[in-house]
Amino acid sequence: MTQVLLGCIADDFTGATDLANNLVRAGMRVVQTIGVPDTSVTVDADAVVVALKSRTIPVADAVAQSLDALRWLRSVGAQQIYFKYCSTFDSTPLGNIGPVTDALMEALDTDFTIACPAFPENGRTVFKGYLFVGDELLHESGMRNHPLTPMTDSNLVRVLQSQTKRRVGLIDYRTVAAGPAAISERIRALRIEGVSMAVVDATSNADLMALGPALKSLPLVTAGSGVAIGLPQNVGLVPAAAAGQLPQALGFRAIVSGSCSTATNAQVADFVEGGGAAFAVDPLQMANGQDVVSDALEWAQQRIATAPVLIYATARPEAVSAVQARLGVAQAGEMVEHALASIARGLAERGVGQLIVAGGETSGACVQALGIQSMRIGPQIAPGVPWCHAGSPHAREGAMHLALKSGNFGATDFFTRAFELLS
Repeated sequence: MTQVLLGCIADDFTGATDLANNLVRAGMRVVQTIGVPDTSVTVDADAVVVALKSRTIPVADAVAQSLDALRWLRSVGAQQIYFKYCSTFDSTPLGNIGPVTDALMEALDTDFTIACPAFPENGRTVFKGYLFVGDELLHESGMRNHPLTPMTDSNLVRVLQSQTKRRVGLIDYRTVAAGPAAISERIRALRIEGVSMAVVDATSNADLMALGPALKSLPLVTAGSGVAIGLPQNVGLVPAAAAGQLPQALGFRAIVSGSCSTATNAQVADFVEGGGAAFAVDPLQMANGQDVVSDALEWAQQRIATAPVLIYATARPEAVSAVQARLGVAQAGEMVEHALASIARGLAERGVGQLIVAGGETSGACVQALGIQSMRIGPQIAPGVPWCHAGSPHAREGAMHLALKSGNFGATDFFTRAFELLS
């Protein structure tokens, strides 16, 4: 059995596959589990990613779930722990990034870690401690309107400091550009100064590769998925196509979208404008008692044998606000998630074997509804989004291919290109 070199804790499902994708690209064989596995489960992989649904739950629950994941990862021999959060640092002044990091540091008895959500391939860069989304500062991007975690400050040192009592510092671009030795020296100096967490600048993959060797001895790394590309080199692994091989794809094709991000709105529009069959789920109809799930599945049943279908609750910020005003933020979100998860299960039972799910919360709900416990990570569709293969008791073939897409990821034609790549 392969030694588990890296044990990862991801705070949502699409983030987990995003991280796993980067590790596979860098040469690691990766298994992703859905939640914390049973203690009897064994794994044969270089890295294991435990996917939680802890990004927006109460702080105490997020901490408890993360510590449960840590205990299981240590039980299977994980040599280093990686806490993965979103590349847009999704959080609130209360957490959950800071409190979870605090708890993991205490459990691992370590006095220092880094924080770096940078993923340059997807337009997420950190410069002088400020997070950019493309050419925009985080607080000027679409994330300022996020319904659960609106990001109104781009200064990550300030954002993280508001969530922890530990002292937060910065490893800036000049140090990173000077290479691994300079980064290691800066870490040593920060520790002497009493800094426990350091935001790290990164504007290119070269920066992430330089950062990797400097993190080799840290028990805990906290980051988005980008930092992952620099870690496999620490254990002598290099990119290899075999790391991402999956079984042949079978079954019908479908997309379920619950994300309201700018990128996903554009992807839905592109699919519809290109003549794709699409069904819009209306939360207000659900609130009025209409059986939207049955309606969507009946509609899909008539079309899935001939072409991919899209079922979506994606909407623009003003429409989301209107629904939330009537139903409440939590109730509206839970209602839509539950409906889309039921639709995903129904699609699988009707022969869908290739399923794209857009949105982190939606992906978590759908994966759980499909009874999936773990996934083998395959080839990349777009930066941060791989195809995966997983067993499901609801799939006709007993297993299916999945792509779990973070709302902000992927080009405008993502839905179309994803199926082309798999076939």
